[in-house]
Amino acid sequence: MTFRVTVLGAGSIGVYVGGKLAAAGADVTFVGRPRMLDEITASGLRLTDLDGNDERVEPIAFRTATEPSGDADLVLITVKSADTANAAQQLSGLLKPGTVVLSLQNGIGNDAVIREILPTCVVLAGMVMFNVVHHPGGRFHRGTAGGVDIADDPVLDRFAPVFRQSGLGIKRYADLLPIQWAKLLLNLNNPINALSGRPLREELGTRDYRRCLALAQAEALAAMERARIRPARLTVLPPEVMVRLLTVPDGLFRRVAGKVLAIDPVARSSMADDLAAGRKTEIAWLCGEIVSLGAMVGLPTPVNRKLIELVTAAEGGDRRTWSGPELLAQLSGAAHRGS
Repeated sequence: MTFRVTVLGAGSIGVYVGGKLAAAGADVTFVGRPRMLDEITASGLRLTDLDGNDERVEPIAFRTATEPSGDADLVLITVKSADTANAAQQLSGLLKPGTVVLSLQNGIGNDAVIREILPTCVVLAGMVMFNVVHHPGGRFHRGTAGGVDIADDPVLDRFAPVFRQSGLGIKRYADLLPIQWAKLLLNLNNPINALSGRPLREELGTRDYRRCLALAQAEALAAMERARIRPARLTVLPPEVMVRLLTVPDGLFRRVAGKVLAIDPVARSSMADDLAAGRKTEIAWLCGEIVSLGAMVGLPTPVNRKLIELVTAAEGGDRRTWSGPELLAQLSGAAHRGS
């Protein structure tokens, strides 16, 4: 049975996920900015990935709109976290009671914001665990491993066949919060990657940048421990061990944690893409979450505060790129002053 999907936030992630569902037979409408909609309407979609898959979705297989309508069975909200409330307000009064709304966004708590505004809908949290690179001509490339993780609910059974057919790697969890905190830990690399000016694989292959990430993650883990939050294990080693491994020499890191570097050579973080395009980033929903958690439990978080400061400066026009030693000096200094 075909069902109707609205993707609210037709950026790289939204188009890739919606495109895979359209290829699997869902009736998909992308809602977003005219620039993106015009591109995909003219060229169709080409969905590729680092595993060598290459799938085309012709324009006739999906629809586009600049405003949402109320005829969706499933809504995927893929806007930036800062736009969550506005996106939900666009849907208020349009959707029929019981409509399933998935928040496929970074950060913690976006689903709660949506649920407050859409109380008659079934609102579920979700996480897209991979990176997508947008190339000209409607090509969207999955540059890292991972699938789509969703908070489980019986209402998802209706959509399960198309989810399976899509190849998105949908996983359902009775409790998604540990996954969200674990993904947040991984996403603390986003500002480091953005400030480095390098592709993800090159940045993560460089010890000083990894030491920057280790400082940010260690600070986050200390705050989580004090708050009795236990993040899930998403990497080859538990988060606490992974923090130590990040600091070892490059050769040893490649031998022990080579899967971490299984990334397409051109892939960059979404935050790097945002800075390059002159857009506001999600730094407040990444490092900002750690700063807020630290404040709540009475633990200083100077490293994550410094990352917010540096990214905010970049948003304001500071286009410098930081070498590994330079960025490490900034974060180490912040940690020393804040201790």
